[in-house]
Amino acid sequence: MAARPVVLILGAGPRIGTSVAENFASNGYQVAVASRSGNKITESSLSFEADFTKPNSIPALFDEVKAKFHASPSVVVYNAAGFTKPPNNDSIFSTPTESVVSDLNINTVSAYVAAQQAVLGWETLPAETKKTFIYTGSILNVSIVPIPLMLDLGMGKSASAFWIGLADTTYSARGFRFFYADERHGDGKFKGAAVDGSAHAEFYAQLANHENVPWHATFAKGKGYVKFD
Repeated sequence: MAARPVVLILGAGPRIGTSVAENFASNGYQVAVASRSGNKITESSLSFEADFTKPNSIPALFDEVKAKFHASPSVVVYNAAGFTKPPNNDSIFSTPTESVVSDLNINTVSAYVAAQQAVLGWETLPAETKKTFIYTGSILNVSIVPIPLMLDLGMGKSASAFWIGLADTTYSARGFRFFYADERHGDGKFKGAAVDGSAHAEFYAQLANHENVPWHATFAKGKGYVKFD
């Protein structure tokens, strides 16, 4: 009997992270979840605390997963995000530098380290196993949302979109897929705080099956992948 595949979800809030974890569990995956709270998501999941402001702490999370499940995760979902409200709502430059750095660590650097660790683990898995890295993105890599609160998120999402696209372009021939997942409204507009957990869960399961979707994986609830202009 083949071993059950492992998914590691980094960052698990009550909507996207929880829905994604529950859906992968229902599809037969062994689920590991790292979050700021360390709260358990599903009855059988491995849950532990994580500080995504510290990129050098990420490898230890992968070590914990391998120690528990005796296998590296074939699917890694990076769902952590950080932003800082500017003291002056009218000026992005009122955001303290240390906050920008901390949020960039969450939104980009820790995600990059997670992808590094994912690839190292994938090298140990059978060739026929589908290997997938999914980053929860948004429209901010292609559209300027004129709200100072979006500064740190926009910087981080844009930077991450680039390296994810580069990773998918250079690794996909080996069966390693990288996706920047961006939920939109049906008309392609910014979803913002209206993101839907169940829509992410359904779409992420499709991505893990390596359906014919490009790295810039824009999608809408009930439609799956949609290419927006």
